[in-house]
Amino acid sequence: MSLNGSDTYRPRIGLTTYYQEASWGVWTADAAVLPGTYVQAVVAAGGTPVLLPPLGTDPSIVEVLDGLIISGGTDVGPEHYGAEPHRLTRAQPARDAHDIALTRAALEAGVPLFAICRGAQILNVAMGGSLIQHIPDVNPEADYQPAPGVFGSVEFTTAVGSISRDLLGPAAIAPCYHHQAIDRIADGLSVTAAAADGTVEALETTEDGWVLGVQFHPEQNPGDLRLFKGFVEAATNYRLDRRERSGNVHQHV
Repeated sequence: MSLNGSDTYRPRIGLTTYYQEASWGVWTADAAVLPGTYVQAVVAAGGTPVLLPPLGTDPSIVEVLDGLIISGGTDVGPEHYGAEPHRLTRAQPARDAHDIALTRAALEAGVPLFAICRGAQILNVAMGGSLIQHIPDVNPEADYQPAPGVFGSVEFTTAVGSISRDLLGPAAIAPCYHHQAIDRIADGLSVTAAAADGTVEALETTEDGWVLGVQFHPEQNPGDLRLFKGFVEAATNYRLDRRERSGNVHQHV
């Protein structure tokens, strides 16, 4: 269905970004940056990417979005879940505040939410859960971050009746890169995918709506866009439902 006069509507997908020193051409300066794999995956799945840097945070931006991706990145500050920092924890306070505010705004508005790696941790923390700050402390055999800048691979199974199962089937393999993990699950979330060692690989809302947090990195596997396509479809349906509700309100005014 056309929503804007064109044959095909591409839903607007917000993506959170880093804000830090970067280089391009002859320049080195602070910049809003995001790995291109996220943008490429959104476009390939049929969405229009909208980058949201952690400056001038305005949670009301969710009102003009059809979906929100909380992207991966550095560790979540342990002060957000009442813990002291581990010696290896590296957080970016401004980005934490930004991502948590946008996550809560999306949840309140019912905007489809896709939270990736750090994003899944943000989702859990924003709703009152906690994190394991360094997986090898509790699971020395874990190999989810094999070397700096080198993605590992994780196998996991999915729960019946979940978004994860519907899109990926009963089991899947995905790229991963993390040394932290979900610990206490927040009220309102449930585990819908886990690795053999018990590491949480996906979280979903127990309420209505499309909310999925994954500990792995689906954007690093461009040959498998099932999660991104499912998310963009949910964003399109959200837009349609919102327009229909708006039309019904206007008809009754």
